[in-house]
Amino acid sequence: MVPYLDVQHLTKSFGALTLFRDISFSIGEGQKVGLIAKNGTGKSTLLSILCGKEGYDAGDIVFRRDLKVGFLEQSPVFDPEESVLDACFNHQGDPEKVLRAKQVLTQLKIRDLEQPMGQLSGGQQKRVALANVLLTEPDLIILDEPTNHLDLEMIEWLEGFLQRGNRTLLMVTHDRFFLDRVCSVILELDDKTIYTYRGNYAYYLEKRQERIDNKRAEIARANNLYRTELEWMRRMPQARGHKAKYREDAFYELERVAKQRIEERQLRLKSSNVYIGSKIFECQYISKAFSSSTTSSQGGAGDVVILKDFYYNFSRFEKMGIVGSNGTGKSTFVKMLLGEVQPDEGHIVIGDTVRFGYFSQEGLQFNEQQKVIDIIRDIAEYVDLGGGRKFSASQLLQYFLFTNEQQYNYVYKLSGGERRKLYLCTVLMRNPNFLVLDEPTNDLDIVTLQILEEYLQDFPGCVIVVSHDRYFMDKVVDHLLVFKGNGVVKDFPGNYTQYREWNQAQQAQETHPQPLPGREGSEYSKGGKPAKNHGDGSSRKLSYKEKRELEQLEKDIEALEAEKKEIEEALCGGTTSVEEITRLSKRLPVLNDELDEKSMRWLELSEIEN
Repeated sequence: MVPYLDVQHLTKSFGALTLFRDISFSIGEGQKVGLIAKNGTGKSTLLSILCGKEGYDAGDIVFRRDLKVGFLEQSPVFDPEESVLDACFNHQGDPEKVLRAKQVLTQLKIRDLEQPMGQLSGGQQKRVALANVLLTEPDLIILDEPTNHLDLEMIEWLEGFLQRGNRTLLMVTHDRFFLDRVCSVILELDDKTIYTYRGNYAYYLEKRQERIDNKRAEIARANNLYRTELEWMRRMPQARGHKAKYREDAFYELERVAKQRIEERQLRLKSSNVYIGSKIFECQYISKAFSSSTTSSQGGAGDVVILKDFYYNFSRFEKMGIVGSNGTGKSTFVKMLLGEVQPDEGHIVIGDTVRFGYFSQEGLQFNEQQKVIDIIRDIAEYVDLGGGRKFSASQLLQYFLFTNEQQYNYVYKLSGGERRKLYLCTVLMRNPNFLVLDEPTNDLDIVTLQILEEYLQDFPGCVIVVSHDRYFMDKVVDHLLVFKGNGVVKDFPGNYTQYREWNQAQQAQETHPQPLPGREGSEYSKGGKPAKNHGDGSSRKLSYKEKRELEQLEKDIEALEAEKKEIEEALCGGTTSVEEITRLSKRLPVLNDELDEKSMRWLELSEIEN
């Protein structure tokens, strides 16, 4: 494997705060590497250091000679007068480059190539910056949160783009599906050091738990020995004066290990004091449209229709996800529900007991000179959990991984992700019974997302989540509203993965219909399963050819899964040659695509058979 980047003994501090110390790792040609860490521990700083935008205290960073690096920053800056096309790259009138730019930008839903960058939203500018990185075809692509501001369709396109070919990639992302499908190596920045896991995100989860269990056992052994050695150290100096100095040195190293702490949250934040009545809200045939030219709510030709005669009665304790492409009206629907935007027609009736807690995309503006703990205490000193239990402001912050030291820091010291986390705490501290979360996963680290998932699973009220994070949606919601555009909204009883599988089966049925004698094609029942009753008393049966295909698919899937397991074991075994690692790293994403394709076809045929 040709080394593209080699980092040795890198250290970075800001004053008394050390982000990482003496870390080393390397990235070889064709490797796709995901970087994982908690908010505020230095992910974005590390990427900026690698790209020469930030200095460091010690260590060496060596790139292969003449290596071309493309870097997507979290908040890119453009000349506001520059056109979208010129902001992508210096095409110099080359029609082939212009054509490629149009293709990539269209996939990212940027269609006006002559529009000045200053007229684009922050999310649109981030997409242009992403297109710029992809179009310049760097040898090493470095991406900081590339899925922020992308809808589900764009994310799935980007997954496919990065999986194809021998691209070399280093990225920070909270999108766990994205990590699992794209990356073959995970770097974890934790406790000021770095750990390497040679596998995808699922493999990382397994091996990380093994590492934590081993560390916990090491600390337990050190504590037992520490008590014995501490007694010896406390004796009078003359009682141990003849002892070798090495034993004293060993004691201090033992003390360091024994006093280590592994972060554990024993407490689950469950409230029994949240009450919500049986009437939640009812959308009574609401319609909403915006003028495409003036972005007002006036009717007429050329309107962008958000909703048309939409009816929905929200159930008690329902946890709903809202998905759809950008611009289809997801956030507008949420704002209508909260009374911030009025429908053109119809009414939204809210139950008397409903207390909304709203987490918006825009976030909350904080007083930079205020302490973190005071931000929360200004809302309330504690939350009443019922049964005599209370949850203080400090406990809530601790639950969301603010250490005691961080709680008494000033807001201006927080990273972007930590600010988003603090904003989330301000919403929860108000003890709402109906949470409305609009893109809550942006800029939050994976550990915080896991905590938020746990919180929402236990939450005894109602939840609406607007998100492009598929993993998060699968964990939290049990029902979807799918905004398809032009006022079309699909009500789907399931999570995102179930909807995607159903949708793919629908598309496959439309592309490859299986007509019966005297029928145009099979029908689908609600939920995506083929309807067995065709109205003429007949049932849909697998043809002989389909039965043979189903048998072969089972064999193929079994063989592919066995090959995948062998590859993952080889990549993590430590005895595989560099050349073989390169070959296997290229094969793994191709194999995953084959598995997905054959599994979906197997699902189609097996549903018909059953």
